Amino acid sequence: MPRAKPLAFALILALTVTAPDALAQRKKKRPARAKAPVVSVECGDFYTAVNKEWLAAVPVPAGTASTTALGQLVARSQQQQRDLLDAAMQSPQGNVQKLLGDFWASGLDEAAVEADGAKPITPLLDRINGIRRGKDVPAAIAALHQVGIPVVFNFSADLDLKDLDRHIGYFSQGGTALPDPAFYARQDADTVALMGRYRVYVEKILTLTGTPAERLAADTQAVFDLETRLAQAARPLASLRDPKGNYAPVPIAELKKQYRNLQLAEFIQAQGVSDDVVSIANPALFQQIDGLIRGLKTEQWKTYLRYQVGNAMAPYLSKSFREADFEFRGRVLHGLSAPAPRWRQTLDAINLAAGPMLGREYAARYLPAATRGRAETVAGEIRDALAAGVERNAWMSQAAKAEAKAKLGKLKIEIGTPRRDLDYSIQPMGRGSFGSNMLIASTWRHREEMRRIGRHNATRRWDVLPQQPALSYDLAHNRLIVTAAVLQAPLIDMSQEPSAHYGGFGALVGHELTHAIDARGRNIDAAGEVRDWWTPTDVAGWEGLQSRIGSQFDGYPYPLLETSRVNGRLVRSQALNDLAGIELAQAALEKAMPAATDANRQAFYQAWARLWAQQMGVEAATFLSTTSAEPPGQWRVNGTLANQPGFAASFQCKAPGPLALPETSRIKVW
Repeated sequence: MPRAKPLAFALILALTVTAPDALAQRKKKRPARAKAPVVSVECGDFYTAVNKEWLAAVPVPAGTASTTALGQLVARSQQQQRDLLDAAMQSPQGNVQKLLGDFWASGLDEAAVEADGAKPITPLLDRINGIRRGKDVPAAIAALHQVGIPVVFNFSADLDLKDLDRHIGYFSQGGTALPDPAFYARQDADTVALMGRYRVYVEKILTLTGTPAERLAADTQAVFDLETRLAQAARPLASLRDPKGNYAPVPIAELKKQYRNLQLAEFIQAQGVSDDVVSIANPALFQQIDGLIRGLKTEQWKTYLRYQVGNAMAPYLSKSFREADFEFRGRVLHGLSAPAPRWRQTLDAINLAAGPMLGREYAARYLPAATRGRAETVAGEIRDALAAGVERNAWMSQAAKAEAKAKLGKLKIEIGTPRRDLDYSIQPMGRGSFGSNMLIASTWRHREEMRRIGRHNATRRWDVLPQQPALSYDLAHNRLIVTAAVLQAPLIDMSQEPSAHYGGFGALVGHELTHAIDARGRNIDAAGEVRDWWTPTDVAGWEGLQSRIGSQFDGYPYPLLETSRVNGRLVRSQALNDLAGIELAQAALEKAMPAATDANRQAFYQAWARLWAQQMGVEAATFLSTTSAEPPGQWRVNGTLANQPGFAASFQCKAPGPLALPETSRIKVW
């Protein structure tokens, strides 16, 4: 996909004027009527003036989809990953590239995948078929978790809410192939139809994993019965969104007493975890599972586990598995019309199981040291500008200002990749078995995830991969995360003049860093403690700013919709942080380039406008106008810059005008 190119701008409108001769001047009886002042295209619709070529080149997507300049980074990153993996397959440089190249080659070789059939999961199925009694089931559950196949329940590393410097293990509900436990209880027509399709899928997977025809109905019902029991004891999905509701620390020493049959203490040890506490927020579920270990027949457990292995591995095995998986999960659950191309399926698998490995090589290949250094410099300057803005703003209390500055003083900036690398020791891969490679990689990934558990491991890695475009503030760890994939045009382009780096990358950094001390960041203080450090004065001040910008955006027509306007209340949070970001970037620019010219400042604002190029149709606009908390691209540009006196000065826009609000109407955050 072509990269967005800087556009040429006509900053002066040439007007052709015919000078009257002297005789005409003498004969003129009255003065000519004064003409309305000419408004330059930049002062009328800066968004369209900057993005005209992009909008002409990018087709309007169908339906509710929209294409954005930032969204195009995803496709570009995927192509870069493909190029990297092709090179690793043909000429690997080092052990990690050798692993990635073999993994990639094995996934692209469809003939080998077909010939492999179910062989990759045969050792797992043999282990399950070897279960003789109920007391053998917990060890089999633990073994499947070790290879990255979570059955019966989930166990993962996450923050200890009472000590944000550590991760602990969280036991949570799982073990059902359907995404919502409510499916197992609903009786409406749509759900009944869905469950009928699901039953067909279970039958296919059981057949492929060894169930004979005469036992198929009974085995399918055994799976349904066990999953239904798990679903009945699960909590509604909506209740899982509150982190505090999922936090219930329990000493590991007590697990043997509470869950004797399930053997959770032994499970934790099998995952390589050495800690003194875990979280179990739904003890009733685990008490039920503990009873089922002893109460259900061993054959039912074996059937359930065999199905779960086939279900988890179906996308990575032969065609019969993949077709069954797509017909249900792809077509029924996700509404897809066709499977993704083979390269995309393989890339998704690699990112799922070996994403950090690929991220390490991606950053080494596509993130030049100069770009990383420039991003670190600009981000640091934005942080300094925010600290200065905190000091001079009029809406924060003195107590909140002190806490905000302390928090910014501790804020970390991580650019490109996580600061701490992983252990890349892993079983060698070959090119003959994609499914086996998937298990090797997922075993490694699970091992590294388990190593997050413990003290001083909270910043061990990110929850996003370096090859995924992302720039975000991590509230829990008070750090800015900027992935390698996002550090390219239109966000930051080293071929552009330096001022553009502030208008694009710097302004987005400012948007995100404001979250450290805004209505979101107010809930964690500088020491990392969970507490609200705002006073009522601060709440009222921030709410007042949001209300004002919401009212501004209420007045803007929604693009493509003749009778609809932007919902200011829906978008005001993003709109206010956009304004905060551009203010901070402008302040950082003026400090870094005190001799900046109008041309420099124009490049700054053009970089901001290029970020928000957006192409959509009427259906997408209708959908987004009522659901999206982000303003449409046109108003992320024009609506934000209308509050910027620096923009009006740079382009000589007269107030009042579309992009030059009168001083009394302008909003200033910092």
